[in-house]
Amino acid sequence: MTIARFPSFVIDCPEPLTLARFYGTLLGWEVSGDEGWADIREGETQCISFQRVEPYTPPRWPGQDVPQQMHLDVMVQDLDAAEPEVLALGATKAEHQPGETFRVFLDPAGHPFCLCVS
Repeated sequence: MTIARFPSFVIDCPEPLTLARFYGTLLGWEVSGDEGWADIREGETQCISFQRVEPYTPPRWPGQDVPQQMHLDVMVQDLDAAEPEVLALGATKAEHQPGETFRVFLDPAGHPFCLCVS
């Protein structure tokens, strides 16, 4: 028996609409919301939400003084082709790169996320 359905991840940030636009463009999902709360959606069952928190302290990856707490892995066909595209959206490439089949970036609010190939 299913208790719940349609999970949504909610990510704390200083500017929800800015971060929603970043991930909405990255994933090709629809963006809605305002400066207090924003969503990106793919159809009716997939949603990631962004909420404003003040004061906001970004994670400091890979250290754990301010831990990342969560991160997104997104699949791409080609790391070299995808990297300049996410940088143009406002991502920053992390200095520490621990793997070869993925690359770590920081979104505009400082959350780590990875571009991955299978």
